[in-house]
Amino acid sequence: MSTRAPSPRAVLRRVPASTTSSSVASSAKISPSDTPKASCSSTSLSSLASEEVGTSSKLVDTLGNPFSLPDFTIGDIHKAIPKHCFERSGLRGLGYVARDIVSLGVTFYLTNKFVTPEYVPSTAARAGLWALYTFVQGLFATGLWVLAHECGHQSFSPSKTLNDTVGWICHSALLVPYFSWKISHGKHHKATGNIERDMVFVPKVKEVFASRYGYMLHELSELAEETPIATAFHLLYQQLGGWPAYLLTNVTGHNHHERQSEGRGKGKANGFGGGVNHFNLSSPLYESKDAKLILLSDLGILLAGCILFALSQKFGWTNMLVWYFLPYLWVNHWLVAITLLQHTDPTLPHYTPTAWTYTRGAAATIDREFGFIGRTLFHGIIETHVLHHYVSTIPFYNADEATEAIKSVMGQHYRSDTKGGSLGFVKSMWTNIRTCQWVEPNEGAQGEEAGVLFFRNRNGVGIPPAKISATTQ
Repeated sequence: MSTRAPSPRAVLRRVPASTTSSSVASSAKISPSDTPKASCSSTSLSSLASEEVGTSSKLVDTLGNPFSLPDFTIGDIHKAIPKHCFERSGLRGLGYVARDIVSLGVTFYLTNKFVTPEYVPSTAARAGLWALYTFVQGLFATGLWVLAHECGHQSFSPSKTLNDTVGWICHSALLVPYFSWKISHGKHHKATGNIERDMVFVPKVKEVFASRYGYMLHELSELAEETPIATAFHLLYQQLGGWPAYLLTNVTGHNHHERQSEGRGKGKANGFGGGVNHFNLSSPLYESKDAKLILLSDLGILLAGCILFALSQKFGWTNMLVWYFLPYLWVNHWLVAITLLQHTDPTLPHYTPTAWTYTRGAAATIDREFGFIGRTLFHGIIETHVLHHYVSTIPFYNADEATEAIKSVMGQHYRSDTKGGSLGFVKSMWTNIRTCQWVEPNEGAQGEEAGVLFFRNRNGVGIPPAKISATTQ
């Protein structure tokens, strides 16, 4: 059971100034390599508390750390990045695709060849090895997913044709509608952190959270702590079903579809049967000009589905469950975990449209650390996400050097939680789901600062929700 966090002053007083010294990058250049190397920054959540911030700002984040609005420009970011970091190699990209496919194939062959009664007589041991197989295949397949993500951003190679061909094949094989996702994901990048326009993991505002769970606003600050069982159930549902639910119902995406420029969003809303998904040509996520691409995405899913059905008929559904579908669930889990933890943290703000800018939204992301899995198998997508939101066309193998370059520009606004390494990354899923439940402005915030929203929760972590009188509702 969690305990109530110390007061903001206690949080600030407890953090030594020395913890912030690594938040600004060294000016020395780092040579890119085939596998991204660990960043020299060890900035953690707590280190933000002692940063020097503008004295005029009264904003504090969820944990009570001072927060000021970013004051640099996207031009400053671009100027800081060495020009060679923007160079893309199709041959190198294809080499990584080949590596991941070979890894999948070798693992499949070796497991089917040697995890048999002849070599492993124990049924329990075989079951354990096959469970390990699903986990490992899920890691390799997630790496392939990330490379298709690179294709979607045109950071895979200089050729748009090669990018989209490789991306469509790889994503279709993983039951992802490539072009449909590419379009909606591009809109996410254009509106990151905007509470009304972002396309993924948009947090609930206080009023929506209260109505969703049947509470009155004035009750939120008085609710009992959520039980660990309830948190675990929510986390399990999110990690197993979150990705398909996003594709089918736009869950966690914005729900302001009536603003769609062509009028395609009238009467449509997120949820099953609401007409908002990644497969429907009339979905308000897209414009009429996108119809052919949506059809091509659907065709890729249909072809993959037919191949999977044929293989299941030939080799049996049980075999296909272990060979493909359980690893597929692992891929879903990693995708949701990665995306959640890139955009959800008690130090990160969200913005109303009046306070949002592209630069502020891109800074509302955080880098984390997942060790060998993140940097090698997942191609550094976890460790260099802040840079990715500023310049998404930089290939992943140049992202570490570019990240170091922009830290001197971002200063206190660059966020990285590397505490605990790989274990800390996994643990963050639990702590963030209990800490980050809805967003609201700082109590008493005025003007532009009223449009800066931070997470609050019913679990006594960090600053408590603003108290609202029942008579004012």
